Amino acid sequence: MRTWTRAVPVTAGALVLALALTGCNSSGKKGHKSDSDSSSSSSSSGGSGSAKEKTTYRLGQASPVQKGDSEGAKGSFTVTPTKVQTGTKADMANSGLEKDKDEGPKIPVYVWSTITHKSGEPMKVGDMDDDLQVKTDKGQRTKALIVLMGEAKWPNCPSFDRDEKLKAGQSKKICTAFLVPEGQKATAVELSRGFYKKPLQWRADS
Repeated sequence: MRTWTRAVPVTAGALVLALALTGCNSSGKKGHKSDSDSSSSSSSSGGSGSAKEKTTYRLGQASPVQKGDSEGAKGSFTVTPTKVQTGTKADMANSGLEKDKDEGPKIPVYVWSTITHKSGEPMKVGDMDDDLQVKTDKGQRTKALIVLMGEAKWPNCPSFDRDEKLKAGQSKKICTAFLVPEGQKATAVELSRGFYKKPLQWRADS
């Protein structure tokens, strides 16, 4: 489900327009593959004899190598969530985002991650972190808040350039804001891998 949120100006003359993606991947979204995708897909037709894949990690542990397989994102990378912190009502009130009456009150969840380009063509940071999502104790999954015009303001969670390109061997530490319904608790950070594979998961309290 897509939610458009109008926002009040953060500074004079600036309009903040935010797009929050809630739920699973949309059907038109580009996908990333892990190194195990090819072997798992080829073995699926031949039975279930393959070893069980690891999908749960502790904060600070890197994901398996992922592969960008869309135009402009042909490279490999890892994602390492390192910290999860729930914001406050005051954070939301001071962010510059307008309340969405249809969606109900929200609070921010901040996720700090390290993105590392491993090999292949230079890739945009935004192409390497866009499969991250937050799962709540109510089972809701929420994609990162994307500000299309201007920017929202969050304490200790500065915005970053999603179009910045990293070369093989380079890393970038980023903080990403997610909006979850007020009253729900973030229990995990996940890396979505499409409709047919279980997401990778890092427990928020690990």
